[in-house]
Amino acid sequence: MSDVIIERIDEYRWRIPPRGAMRVPGIIYASERLMENIRKEESPRQVSNVAQLPGIQAASLAMPDMHWGYGFPIGGVAAFDLQEGIISPGGVGYDINCGVRLLATNLRFEEIGNDLKTLLADLFREIPSGVGSRGGIRLTLGERKKVLRQGAKWAVDHGYGTPEDLSVTENGGLMEGGDPDCLSDRALERGRDQLGTLGSGNHFLEIEVVDDVYDHEAARAFGIEKGQVVVMIHSGSRGLGYQVCDEYLARMVKKRQTRDFDLPDRQLACAYIQSGEGREYLAAMACAANYAWANRQVLMHLTMEVFQRVLGRAPRDIGMRLVYDVCHNIATIEECLVEGVMKRVCVHRKGATRAWPPGHRDLPDRYRSVGQPVLIPGDMGSGSYLLAGSELAWRETFGSTCHGAGRVMSRTQAKKASARRSVSEELAKQGVIVMASGKGTLHEEIPEAYKNIHEVIDVVHEAGLSRKVARMRALGCIKG
Repeated sequence: MSDVIIERIDEYRWRIPPRGAMRVPGIIYASERLMENIRKEESPRQVSNVAQLPGIQAASLAMPDMHWGYGFPIGGVAAFDLQEGIISPGGVGYDINCGVRLLATNLRFEEIGNDLKTLLADLFREIPSGVGSRGGIRLTLGERKKVLRQGAKWAVDHGYGTPEDLSVTENGGLMEGGDPDCLSDRALERGRDQLGTLGSGNHFLEIEVVDDVYDHEAARAFGIEKGQVVVMIHSGSRGLGYQVCDEYLARMVKKRQTRDFDLPDRQLACAYIQSGEGREYLAAMACAANYAWANRQVLMHLTMEVFQRVLGRAPRDIGMRLVYDVCHNIATIEECLVEGVMKRVCVHRKGATRAWPPGHRDLPDRYRSVGQPVLIPGDMGSGSYLLAGSELAWRETFGSTCHGAGRVMSRTQAKKASARRSVSEELAKQGVIVMASGKGTLHEEIPEAYKNIHEVIDVVHEAGLSRKVARMRALGCIKG
């Protein structure tokens, strides 16, 4: 049970008042029901700890899917002044640019019912998944470095998609400033043959059907309608991103005693943004982010090929296209509204998603009137949501919202709770076909290991951080 003092602001906002070394307050977005569980763990302490870091702006924030993480809580958001602030690998996470992309199609649910099992089986065969999985793309060192500098553009230039895909990918699928010279030989090697692989844990590729539409104007802009078949892909930077985080954390932990500020937790090891070490981490993180964008671009292309082959239909008939791609483990330099003033800051979003409002100049023209598409996956049994960014998030949370359901069980607890169960059979009874590389993954990812996604979505919708556009129901899922 956390001993952090938490005061209620309103129905969906809670405040941790500044005490001791806190430079700003903490703000948690949650319902009373969700807060009951949040109080039982140490994630509020992590919100308080982040509020002690140099250069932090306005408040240390946490979304309703928050839970304990490494240093920062998962679901944490914090922005830092570019001159006096820090960059923290723990505020980004190990899976740099873990993210989600949503693919729309022209298909209706009734058109693929008889082919669903074959589609899943072929996707499972063609898209490598699981720990240490390797893809069919073998990159020379020179090509690897191009991927790390060019991101999704490298994939498009090599035939994995079209330039149109880049226009509906966060940051255009590229973080400028990626420098492969800031990566170790081990990190570069881990990126050699994992492009086009799904990974393990909570990563997945899911065939879904749009079950309900709440905002018809936004849904039209996004090309979404009820009964439509869509595909959601959740993956990240694989072993390369993990290696980058691990190595820079180790470096920063060793130097923590030389900083001119105290850390409440060694897991918050960090460096000033303007220091040589801070700039090197940003350059290495950009490489990992670019690798992740290229990876999801290749995964989308492989998915399109499977659909075309199994259904025996022309690409134009299937009409598979990218709605949007968002990342939720990243730190980016952005111009944000900070306490009513526009300012360039470094926004850490760890287990949180960008949610830019209608009218934002960097949104694609087709989405500018309704706001940025926001993609929120749930657990294997409950489906996913499509939201839109809001003006209130722009004013309160540096344009950020939640990223998923958020765990309430550790992976060990989940495996123990489901030890004698057939998770795949349980999901089949709910109408969801699941294929996984190992039985352990399904036990780690049981639906009850996560918060109720509908409650989490209701919080961000009612609090005004993003608005509901559509809900998708899972039909079939492949996992590592």
